[in-house]
Amino acid sequence: MRVATLIKSMDNSTENVTPDESDLFLQTVPRTYVHRAGVAEVFVTGIQQIGPDHFRLGAQWPRSHSYYGPVARRWHDPMLLAETIRQAQLLIAHQAYDVPMGHQFLSHDATHAIAPEGARLRDRPAHVLLDVRCTDIKRRGKTVSGYVTRIDCLRDGELIGSGSMTVTCLPPNLYRRIRGSACENTPQRNLPEPVAPEAVGRHWGFDVVLGVTGVNRTWTLRADPDHPVLFDHPVDHVPGMVLMEAARQASLAVLERPDALAVAMDCVFDQYVEFDKTCVVTATQATPGPGGSHTVAVEFAQGGAIAATINVTAIAS
Repeated sequence: MRVATLIKSMDNSTENVTPDESDLFLQTVPRTYVHRAGVAEVFVTGIQQIGPDHFRLGAQWPRSHSYYGPVARRWHDPMLLAETIRQAQLLIAHQAYDVPMGHQFLSHDATHAIAPEGARLRDRPAHVLLDVRCTDIKRRGKTVSGYVTRIDCLRDGELIGSGSMTVTCLPPNLYRRIRGSACENTPQRNLPEPVAPEAVGRHWGFDVVLGVTGVNRTWTLRADPDHPVLFDHPVDHVPGMVLMEAARQASLAVLERPDALAVAMDCVFDQYVEFDKTCVVTATQATPGPGGSHTVAVEFAQGGAIAATINVTAIAS
């Protein structure tokens, strides 16, 4: 599903689902179910099974966050939606499909889109209902080995956004066989110089994931393993959320609007981004779209191949 389709579905949906706050929004789910070390990084708060492969999940977005903080003091950061979708598909895997803990999850593609009004900051945290349907379910023996999640997001009964993700679930032995010695990879601490934080919507260089190259619309990926949010726990490759943040920062730099709201992303992940090779991040010029939006295509190249492509759609504040 692509960004244009997501936005169209938001405009045309007639389903009105009202969340049951007493069941879905009382507390966060156990952090291990969404592969987080820090409790503060858990946004999903509950799950209900509605029918075969149909679920509703609650999520709470804080009004302030150490990394995904308010945009232009007006909106929740849409990256909260991206992370919520990531956590939702993990919770469904472990809770509904009995995928064992310790399995690794490979994302092939991911999309999300949100209406600006749906991201608006209000006088309390946002309670977001995720209406999730899983399709194309694959199994390895009796264990689910992959599926596609398609998600509608509602706030106060109103559809505010949607998303999707395609994942493969790998048991530890198969993951080690596929990754080989790369399973032992660790992040590099010799990081490139960050671009100016104020150019990419950040206040401190520590939060910047793009390194200076001196070439127009081209950077190196800057993945700091000591960052407590982007690297919440040890991993052997650059997480997809880091790539999405790099794409967001690249689009803001191209637009020269660090306070722009990145309302949609369309991601394709073709291979792992490794720690031991330079990853070059390249962005196109912005393409104008409807409603004052602009889209920037961002590529991640490593080892002579395209590892990921992310299209970012943003609107100026």
